[in-house]
Amino acid sequence: MPRVLLAVSYVALLVFAVADCILTPQEEVRGIPKPLWIMLIVLVPWAGPLVWLIVGHERGNKRVRKEVSDKLGDVLQRGAKKPRPTAPDEDPEFLRRLDEQARKRKRERERDQETRRDEDGEADAGNPDGD
Repeated sequence: MPRVLLAVSYVALLVFAVADCILTPQEEVRGIPKPLWIMLIVLVPWAGPLVWLIVGHERGNKRVRKEVSDKLGDVLQRGAKKPRPTAPDEDPEFLRRLDEQARKRKRERERDQETRRDEDGEADAGNPDGD
């Protein structure tokens, strides 16, 4: 059983190291060219993959920091352009529309009342007795 576990561990380490080497940009590879690193990883058991992982390329700190910084900058810029209100009563656009709707309803009620008064006035004018 320990031999099987050891063999599986080595194969996993080998596959991971080769994949990592292939996916690493050439600018981040240290020491020797990428094809030689791949040969070293495959041909030197245990030591090849471990050497690659320890010294073969720059760890992703710079790359990851730059990517995170870029994404964070984008998010912050989007947020700075137009802050979103947290509640409807803090949204000036919402309050403006609400005010317009209230004014419109008030004007419609006033027009309806005038129309009724005018209709009542015409009906009274047609009946001189008021009955």
